[in-house]
Amino acid sequence: MSENSNPVQSKGIKRKTLILLVTTIIIVLMFPKGESLDFLVSEGTIWTSEDLIAPFSFPILKDPLIYANEVKQADVSVYPVFVRREIKLRDSLKSFNKYLIEILDENLKQETSNVLNPTFFTPETFSLMLSLYREAKSLNRLQKPLTEYFELVLPLIEKHINKGLLNITSKEKRNDSIAVRVGNIDKIEPISDYEFLDAAREKIINDIDNLNVKDELKKILFEYAANFTIPTFIYDQQATELEIEQAKNSVPRYSGIVNENERIVAKHDRITKQVKLKIESYKEAKGDEVSQLDAALQFLGKFLHIGALLSIFGIYLYLFRKKIFFDTRKILLISFLFIFISFITFLVNSVSIKAPLQYLIFIPVASMILTITFDSRVGFYSTVVISLIAGALRGNDYTFMTTNFIAGALSVYTVRDIKNRTQIFRSFLFILLGYLASIFAFGLERFASINTMLYESAFAVSNALISPALTYGLLIFFERIFRITTELTLLELSNYERSLLRELATKAPGTFNHTLIMSLIAESAAEKIGAHTLLARVGALYHDIGKTISPHAFVENQMKGENLHDNLKPEESVQIILRHVQEGIELARLNKLPQEIIDFIPMHHGTTVMTYFYEKAKELYGEDNVNIEDYKYKGPKPNTKETAIVMLADGCESAVRSISEPDAAKIENMVNTIINSRLRDGQLDDSPITFADIKKIKEAFLNILILQNHKRIKYPRQQEAESGIDTTDEN
Repeated sequence: MSENSNPVQSKGIKRKTLILLVTTIIIVLMFPKGESLDFLVSEGTIWTSEDLIAPFSFPILKDPLIYANEVKQADVSVYPVFVRREIKLRDSLKSFNKYLIEILDENLKQETSNVLNPTFFTPETFSLMLSLYREAKSLNRLQKPLTEYFELVLPLIEKHINKGLLNITSKEKRNDSIAVRVGNIDKIEPISDYEFLDAAREKIINDIDNLNVKDELKKILFEYAANFTIPTFIYDQQATELEIEQAKNSVPRYSGIVNENERIVAKHDRITKQVKLKIESYKEAKGDEVSQLDAALQFLGKFLHIGALLSIFGIYLYLFRKKIFFDTRKILLISFLFIFISFITFLVNSVSIKAPLQYLIFIPVASMILTITFDSRVGFYSTVVISLIAGALRGNDYTFMTTNFIAGALSVYTVRDIKNRTQIFRSFLFILLGYLASIFAFGLERFASINTMLYESAFAVSNALISPALTYGLLIFFERIFRITTELTLLELSNYERSLLRELATKAPGTFNHTLIMSLIAESAAEKIGAHTLLARVGALYHDIGKTISPHAFVENQMKGENLHDNLKPEESVQIILRHVQEGIELARLNKLPQEIIDFIPMHHGTTVMTYFYEKAKELYGEDNVNIEDYKYKGPKPNTKETAIVMLADGCESAVRSISEPDAAKIENMVNTIINSRLRDGQLDDSPITFADIKKIKEAFLNILILQNHKRIKYPRQQEAESGIDTTDEN
């Protein structure tokens, strides 16, 4: 420990540099491919640069909405392709009639209740047919009746088949005409010249229903006719889809051409829809024109662009937030959030629909998570960097960058002093306010219509609603995955209703009281030297939780004055005392305490000597027969300011508690003695505590310990009350 001690480890810089390079490359790969990123324009704004002259000829892209409508029209305009199928209906019916009579005869011969029906008739209808056939046979009327009835249906079916029967229903109609394909030639004919399958069958059923025959025969004829109403024109889906694809591909993508040396837009001209299309077309054409060398140089430019932004943020962390910079997990968390926002931006860029989807890029989520995880300054500076990166991915969109910077900065403000997780949801109003103010500010600047601004505001409302919920969910995820302890986690752990603290208060009240005073001392000292006050406080609260296992082994919990160590050998007592450290670590892990809190359990003892038992052992066995290492705690020594503070607070509070009739001088002497002994013993060598810090820590300790132990005025007859004599007035 020295005045200039510094925790920087040179090996960590290489690792952080690698993370920086990987993050930069991943983000660069999400940039628009090939397209020039010289400028980004919005309809209604003023062109403030010099006249833009076309250096080469290029086609003008159509408006995406117009192009999409033309493609849709091309799809609808394609006629469905049908192929003619030749059907010899009379021959088919003749063969079927013969086959049917054979089946009926076979059923009559078997004379069983098991009806053979290898036809298309339903079992009920076939049974009816068999009954009629059996009756006709018994009256010596052989095959003639059935075949005659079937002959009645034939002209009804032929009438529709001869007209042309399509194998689609009227509901499947997609055009007023069809393409009848003969060989490689399509003949376009009105669909009204043909019959739909469902309509033809319905007409045939109506015609049969008008025949002068019995109802049971009509039922047979219905099914007979339905089976032989065979389409003569078959829809060719594959050929139709091919025609549709060709029609879509034939839709021109361009609406005109800009010739070389033609002016695209003049300085101070307003950007109209047509001018914007020309500029976008020029950007795309310029990207197509680049050579491999130009593409490589453009990639280098993007790399330097993003690398510079990330490097500046990294330098800030290195200079002002070293604990974050040299913690690989925390750097990975920051990198992940930067890549996450960049990926969302990439996805939004990939969606080609006419809607302000850029307001669904949740930059406020990253702002809030980084603020809650670290602090408001880190959250603010990261918001600046993320907004610039996302704006670059959007084609150097200044409006987008500014809008998200304002919304993100306001979200940082809302969670900078967060006390519980539900407080995240108050960010909704501030995020919404930031977006709405920006939308209307830029909208009024470019003379946007009120409908356009309201439309964008609707998407901003979605962002403001989703961002707090997404922050809440991702925060829990990041705490688990990256094992990062946030202010919220520490606040939750400081609640005295937590099971470990409640159990400590119940089973070891003396230790709990010592813990409460320690937490106040540690928090005050941490504030004096700029350490993490909440971490120091929570670490002090949990530093002795192992004593809940065997509370009576420690003097502060021995209320009746009986000390079990009086009857134990010093080496046995040492093992009992040592055990509470390991038991505390196990309890902490069982209750899933963060590692930052678990570190306080062994570190607040460091490798100090249990002096009482060491001296007792020397008296019993002689100094030459006692190894001091057997009477030391196992460490490790404190390696942070917070663990060092808790070590000093533990020693000072315990020592001051043992002073009889304490006064300011005695307390100050005891604090100096404890701190000096820790320094001489090298217990603070691994921590970043400086001598200037030690001076401030002493002041903080004394301010609280002196007030805690100041003398009070004795009340009348106090001595009798302390002796247990009733001093109440008899009158």
